[in-house]
Amino acid sequence: MNSSDDLHGGRESATPASTTGLDLEDCLVGIVGRSNVLADPDVKLAYEVDWTRRFEGRSAFVVRPGSTDEVSAVLAACSGRGVAVVPQGGNTGLVGGGVPSDASAGCVVLSTRRLNTVSQIDRLSGQVTVGAGVTLASLQAAAAAEGLTFPVDLAARESATVGGMIATNAGGLHVIAYGPMRSRVVGLEAVLSDGTVISHLAGLLKDNTGYDLSQLLVGSEGTLAVVTAARLTLVASHAERVVVLLGVASTSEAVRMIEVLRREVEGIKAAEVFFEDGLELVCAHSHLSRPLKGNFPAYLLVEAAGRSDRSEAMFEALASLDIDEEATAVGLDAGSMAALWEYRERHTEAVSALGIPHKLDVTLPIALLGEFELAVRKLVADTAPDARLVLFGHAGDGNLHVNIVGPSPTDETLDEQVLELVASMGGSISAEHGIGRAKARWLHLSRSDSEIRSMQAIKAALDPTGTLNPAVLFSCK
Repeated sequence: MNSSDDLHGGRESATPASTTGLDLEDCLVGIVGRSNVLADPDVKLAYEVDWTRRFEGRSAFVVRPGSTDEVSAVLAACSGRGVAVVPQGGNTGLVGGGVPSDASAGCVVLSTRRLNTVSQIDRLSGQVTVGAGVTLASLQAAAAAEGLTFPVDLAARESATVGGMIATNAGGLHVIAYGPMRSRVVGLEAVLSDGTVISHLAGLLKDNTGYDLSQLLVGSEGTLAVVTAARLTLVASHAERVVVLLGVASTSEAVRMIEVLRREVEGIKAAEVFFEDGLELVCAHSHLSRPLKGNFPAYLLVEAAGRSDRSEAMFEALASLDIDEEATAVGLDAGSMAALWEYRERHTEAVSALGIPHKLDVTLPIALLGEFELAVRKLVADTAPDARLVLFGHAGDGNLHVNIVGPSPTDETLDEQVLELVASMGGSISAEHGIGRAKARWLHLSRSDSEIRSMQAIKAALDPTGTLNPAVLFSCK
């Protein structure tokens, strides 16, 4: 079985040369080299503004370590000088969790993109060890070369990194079949704020030897440690796939159909929903023709996959649902399936083209998804009638992405009202993007006071100096 030695040189932690008397920049240059310490404001800018353009801040330096040892030395140097560190992967986050803030002014952005090693895949265990900077697309390509796949999938696969996905417990398109990142992680290597390296990458499925620190770090948003490598589980690649796009009367009708399809069709791996207003936006932005002859209030995109053909079972299930042929589009080959997925996956870029969006990623009990959709539309229409609301998401797991364009990026009136609506219906204010800076002051809507105090105690124990991501997860107010 592969160890972590090929990823960080086999040492428990870095032992940098003495930094006594050196200023921070000289110290960092001594650790990672001049070319990997960025100080020019124009060069740093790409690391200081998040994908939505809503969150930004200024750093003293952007540092790009190339090994776990270098990460360890950078963190030791920063924490010893009282300098905050903001860990960053592919900078595809949507809640401001990977860019500087007022609370971390003068910080160091620690980019993990150079930690991009992929070990040889262990086919016997179906596992692989990868560096935190490996992109999802690169991981999927490495797995595919061995007839396997990494099943967590996102539209941002070309730039999202494994470390960032672990930090936010990313979910994506196939949670109903394979779970989020938490379900795929069987070991992590990470560095605490003082430079201490913790490494548990054996990948043993049975290992009851105390606290599972790896799982503690999944979803911690860079507030407890910097993930440098991960041991991940892969699954068999299923060549037989079918994708259907259905025009439906409502979200509630889509939810009812999902229940039938999951019961009748083996191998359902995605069930996505979007709406007529979003489809119009996507077609206009991407110059796509409409997928169906008619217009429908809602659209349900379903994919099934397996070792044998799933199309017959899918057609039988659709017949039982009595869906009009004009309300159905089917993809059976790679090209037609990808074409149908475009209508869903291009929503994010189309929304961003409208302006700077307020992106509220939430989960509802699936049975209440239709009720929430109607309620949030009314809420936005009543509160900000000039705002543009676009909804889409993973209906199979109750996750909707609420996108509001129009209000100033600093106006959080609608954010608060939407999140309070979610909480009142028994939902979660963050499904898969994390809390970040965007939702820190509303964490209490989904977590009790005792839970928040327990999380803060863990933060204090692992990061006593408050070095890592000081503005993220917990409100500074």
